Formats: sequence, structure tokens, C-alpha cells
Amino acid sequence: MDEQLLGRAGFEALADRVLAASSADQTEVVVLGTDSALTRFANSGIHQNVAERNVEVRVRAIVGKRAGVATTNDLSDAALTRVVERALEAARQQPEDPDLPDLPTPRPAPRVPSFVQATADCSAERRAGMVQPICALANERGLKASGACSTETGEVGVANSRGVRAYEARSRAHLLTVILDDEGSGYAERMASDVNAIDAEALGREAVDKAVRSRGAVRVEPGEYPVVLESYAVGEMLLYLAYMGFGAQSLQEGTSFLRGRLGQQIVDPRISVWDDASDPAGLPSGFDYEGVPSQRVDLIANGVGAGVVYDTRTAVRDRRASTGHALPAPNTFGPFPSHLIVGAGDTPHADLAKGIERGLWVTRFNYVNVVKSDQAVLTGLTKDGTFLIENGEVTRPVKNLRFTESVLDAWSGLLALGSERRLLEGWDDAVLAPAMRLARFRFTGVSDV
Repeated sequence: MDEQLLGRAGFEALADRVLAASSADQTEVVVLGTDSALTRFANSGIHQNVAERNVEVRVRAIVGKRAGVATTNDLSDAALTRVVERALEAARQQPEDPDLPDLPTPRPAPRVPSFVQATADCSAERRAGMVQPICALANERGLKASGACSTETGEVGVANSRGVRAYEARSRAHLLTVILDDEGSGYAERMASDVNAIDAEALGREAVDKAVRSRGAVRVEPGEYPVVLESYAVGEMLLYLAYMGFGAQSLQEGTSFLRGRLGQQIVDPRISVWDDASDPAGLPSGFDYEGVPSQRVDLIANGVGAGVVYDTRTAVRDRRASTGHALPAPNTFGPFPSHLIVGAGDTPHADLAKGIERGLWVTRFNYVNVVKSDQAVLTGLTKDGTFLIENGEVTRPVKNLRFTESVLDAWSGLLALGSERRLLEGWDDAVLAPAMRLARFRFTGVSDV
């Protein structure tokens, strides 16, 4: 762990200082330390190397039925005293919240493999070495490469006046590229907690191949088509599915697509979705931003709506226990599943187009927006590799299309589920998703971009 971050002992000492300075009825301190570095490239050349180190302290003070939050990245004694005072003052200025729950009490959190030293040791030269083969492969085919290679090590610590003490170090590495010229474009992405697990050359070959095959795209008419959605597209749908309904607050407020559907078949029985922060195939973590151990939660089990994730506030409302999915306070969104996984199928990637007489192959989506959350309807555009499928073979590139579709309806028409899964960047951590062959997907327009 980088010596300039706090470490467990440093976090414990800081937490003790904050808690001792607070006169609130209950106090919580969340410490978020990050040591991140980013190498950006464009036109097949590196143009930026940046690094940032920061430690943020977030204090939540509860006074009666009022809560206030204040933050600082100044770790001096005087600054920590001030941030506690600001949190107290913020609490006193709030109206009473009759549903405000007590802070959690301690529960043992599992130790998970959340930190890899190789990622912490990754240098700018090493990141440049990962970018170099991507740019070289693009140049060989008369294309230009752009993208970013990032590494981050961090620490999360949570302590409160009711006895919670949770700390862990975390790491992540992420590499993505867009390869393009005036006629075509291709995309590829890799993510891991261990930078050594990322094969930059394979990523470059994937994106270059897509870009070359995308040249000379033709127009196809909008309508319903059978499709193959690569992991990138499935992962994007999964994130929005989580946003629209996998959290307890959206279910309680009546906006979730799971409202009235728990225990019912909502997608094909071969599809299962769960959240599991302890799975080493993802970016593991042991606890949430309230210090509550993160539990595995089945969200869709064999096609059946199975459950939602909870934080302390939503759990009290439903007389349940928190599943360890709290976001940092203050938080109006509620709990969120940040370690989403879709179960793999048995269809190799090379066989995904088989059986489709005339359909479309979609690499990924862009500009996605929610149309109707209670029906899980999304709209957006295809991007960086959209192709026609004819007689079970991927043939010609086609211009990007706009889609408007219910995820539940689309996933109810599953024809095949990919046997390979890809770890992709999420909104807080990561998602692990396979590709899908679907019987129907509704495209409502054509884009010339």
C-alpha cells in the first residue's frame, strides 16, 4: 500500500480523533483515500499522464431525528474539528426526519482479495507499455487509436460511535480504446483488480478488427430484429436495470419494474442476475459505505424476480436487515448493487450468430436513457461495430441504429447465453456480463453518425 495513504492504523487514529470531537448523539466517519493515475492517448499517441492522490473525510452527525453531513480533505486536527462542527450545524438546520434510523452496529465483515500490489506499483512507463501495442496495431491498418489506461489504489474506512470499525485497501486497473478512421470504428475494454490480468494486445486486436470490418456501413431499415448483444451492450443494459429497480428504495417508492413482480417470471429462465461483492472475478469489497458487510443478493433467479438490495434506511422501512449496499451519505437514491453479475451460458462466442437468418450484431450502446423505469424501457444508439447477420454469419457493417426497448421484453426472448463473461466498468465498481442472442430487439431509427 502506498505509504502516503493512511493505512489501517492511520485510519483508526483519524476515526478516533473525529469521534472524540463530536457531541452528536451518533456520529459516523467515512474515509476515502485514492491514489490514481491515468494515461490518455489519441491519434495513436499518448498526450497526457496525470496522477492524483487524495484522502476525503466524510462526517455524518445525528442529533435527535436530524442528520447532517460535511466533508474535508484537510487532515489537520483543526480541520477535523471544523468538519465535525459543520456536520453538527448541518444536522441542527435540518427538519426532523421521523424515519431516520440509528447508525448500524458492528457485524463481522469477510476478508476479500480486494487489493493487488502489482496494480499499486504500476508506473507511467508500464501504462505506456500497455498503450503502445494498441497504437501500433491501429497504425498498421491505417487507423487511429484513442482511449485511456488507468490504475487506482485506494482505501475505504468506516467507523461510527456505535462501534463499527471497517477498513480495507482496494485496487483496480482499466483499459479501453476506440479505434477509428473516417469510415469505421471499433471498441474494446478490460478491467481487473490486477493490472497483470489485462492483455493489452488482445484488446487492441479486438478493437482494430471491429474498426476494419465497420468500414463501408450500409443503411438498414428500423424494425424488430433478432440480435446478438456483446457483453458491452449487455453490461450497459444491466447497469440501467439496476438503476431502474434493483434497489429497495425504488421498489418502496413504486418506480421499480419489480413492483408487483417479485416471485414472478420476468425474463427467460436461463437468466440469473445477482450482486456479490465477495466474488474475486469482480472487484471485491467486504462492506458498504455504512460499514455493513456486503451480502450476496439474488436479483433475478432463473428468470424470476427474486429481490432487491438494502441499506440501513430502506431495511428499517421493510423490517429487514441491510444487505450492505449503502452509498455514501447524504444519499437520496438509496442502496445500489455495485458488483452485478449475470450467470454465464454454454454458447461459445463464435457460435452466437448461429440460427439467425437475418439479424444484427451489436457491440455496444451509447447515449442510453430511461424511457419508463417501471417497465424497464430504455432508448439509445448502437456504436463502434454494428453488423448484419445473414444465415448465421456476420456479414456487412450497418449504420448505427436507435433502439427503444424494454430490457425485460428483450431478455424474455433469449435464444442463447454466452459462455464467456467480461468484467466492465460500472457506475461505482464493475459488472460481469456475458453476450446474449435475443429473438427480438426493437430499433426505431437510423443514425448517420
